[in-house]
Amino acid sequence: MRISIITIFPEYFDSSLALGITGRAIERGLVEVQPIDLRTWGKGVHRQVDDSPFGGGPGMVLMPEPLANALDTVEEAHRVLLTPGGAPLGQAHLDRWAGMDHVALVCGRYEGVDERIAEHMIDEQVSLGDYVIAGGEAAALVIVEGVVRLIPEVVGNAESIERESFREGTIEEPHYTRPAVFRGWEVPEVLRSGDHGRIEEWRRSQREERTAARRPDLDPG
Repeated sequence: MRISIITIFPEYFDSSLALGITGRAIERGLVEVQPIDLRTWGKGVHRQVDDSPFGGGPGMVLMPEPLANALDTVEEAHRVLLTPGGAPLGQAHLDRWAGMDHVALVCGRYEGVDERIAEHMIDEQVSLGDYVIAGGEAAALVIVEGVVRLIPEVVGNAESIERESFREGTIEEPHYTRPAVFRGWEVPEVLRSGDHGRIEEWRRSQREERTAARRPDLDPG
C-alpha cells in the first residue's frame, strides 16, 4: 500500500514515521509513506502557496495552482482533504482506506483550500473532530497509524484488531495484567477463574456497560 501526504511541512513526519509499528511496516516494505512538499510548486522566490481570500476577511487560503499540480502527481490515488469541515473520522474510514492501493492525504492549512480544488480534485473530506488545530499534519499522522496497523502482517496478533473498540459498536472492556493485587487493588476474580465462558460473558457485559456510560452515541447494532 502507498500513502502520500501533501503538506507544506514534509519534515513534520520524519521522526514519527520511523517509530513503532509504522516504522517497522515501512522497513519491511508493507507500506510506503511519502510526504510531498507542496512548496515544490509554490510561486516566486519564497515558493508561495497561499493568498488572501476573495471578498476580504482574515487569514489566507491555499492557492489552487500549487495544490492542483501536487494532486496531479497522485492522480490515481483516493484523495482525502483533512479539514475541520469534513466528516468526523471513524474506524470505518480507516477500514476502507486500508483496503486501497493508494491514498493521498491533503493537509489543509490557514483558512483552508481554494474551494475549486475541494470540489473537483478531492474524493472526500474528513476531520478529527469538532475543533480546529493549525493544520492537517497531526490528522495525517493519526490516519497513517490507524491505517497501517490494519494492513495484513503489520500487527502480530490479528485477533487484537478484530476485538478492539468500535468493531461491534462498543468500546473495549477493561484489561489487567500481573500482579493480581497492586497497592491493594485486585484484578476481578472472574479473570483469574480460568472459566473462559464466564470471562467472555464478563467482557461482553463490560463492553456494553462502558459504552452506555461513556459513548451512548454508539450503536451496538
